[in-house]
Amino acid sequence: MFEPEDWDERYSGEEKIWSGNPNAQLVAEVSALTPGTALDVGCGEGGDVIWLARQGWRVTGADFSAVGLARAARHAAEAGVGDSLGWWQIDARAFSAGGRSFDLVTTHFLHPPDGGMVEVARRLSDAVAPGGHLLVVGHAPSETFTHLDASRRAAMFLAEDLLPGLPGGFDVLVAEQRPRTVTHDGVEIGIHDSTLLARRRS
Repeated sequence: MFEPEDWDERYSGEEKIWSGNPNAQLVAEVSALTPGTALDVGCGEGGDVIWLARQGWRVTGADFSAVGLARAARHAAEAGVGDSLGWWQIDARAFSAGGRSFDLVTTHFLHPPDGGMVEVARRLSDAVAPGGHLLVVGHAPSETFTHLDASRRAAMFLAEDLLPGLPGGFDVLVAEQRPRTVTHDGVEIGIHDSTLLARRRS
């Protein structure tokens, strides 16, 4: 489940995959920031992109699924913010900023296999402008996820696992696991969001 064609197939149906609501840690950490330019990597159906645009950010949504990006663009248009957004098809595992920089670079629940999130964090940090922020959020390992196969559980991470991926010049503001309640098969369960927020020095 971590290849573009897998997600193209998943996004090809009529049903929404995600709620469309912004992720909790994005709201918690970004609400107090001054809006500027933002890059959301692994934007999926666009819930976070739409929320950021409504807060005044100039947002680029990035994903490796062309079908997902098309869905996100459609949802953004329906939300009335489509004209203010940009889209970028790219695989986070091969991400290169290419000279572009953003005041906020964020990714939520991206779980490449084989501990690949450390390298992704390193790549994404290159796109953070001086004075800007990097926000990486994922699932913390937990016995709650026994319904998932071993490879998907092994791709989960703690926030502190990502610290070796940060280059010099970043101050770590948050590196912790935050509790959150979700509903799975009609039952409320507790999980933890591994949350890393770092600021690049000016």
